[in-house]
Amino acid sequence: MAGHSTEKYRKIYITLLVLFVISVLGPELAEILHLEGAIRMALVLSTAFGIALVKAYMVAAHFMHLKVEKVYAPYILASCLAMIFVFFFGTATDVMKADGHNWTKEYVEPEPKESHGHGDHGDAHGDHGDHDHH
Repeated sequence: MAGHSTEKYRKIYITLLVLFVISVLGPELAEILHLEGAIRMALVLSTAFGIALVKAYMVAAHFMHLKVEKVYAPYILASCLAMIFVFFFGTATDVMKADGHNWTKEYVEPEPKESHGHGDHGDAHGDHGDHDHH
């Protein structure tokens, strides 16, 4: 039984390695063939992100054992992903633009720190030199 399980994980590992090589070679192939425009973008995105999604599914399903989890585990995962998208797209329009409906991002020049030039560190400790020490 243990040998069968090890062989299964070895096949999944080799599959993940092959998918990794394909995801690296995709953008390199676009560069070598001097592809431009939509064809280049489709090749790069499908090999980089498309294969990354397949690899993430394989890891979650087999190595994290989500394939044999209770039926509600995928719903929890889907709801978490939905909340990430809601939070991102709910704030992206404000964060990624320099101005909004009711506000603008204004650059404020920081004020230079004043230096007293007398090298006395007493000011920071409340010693202003105007009282006597006994």
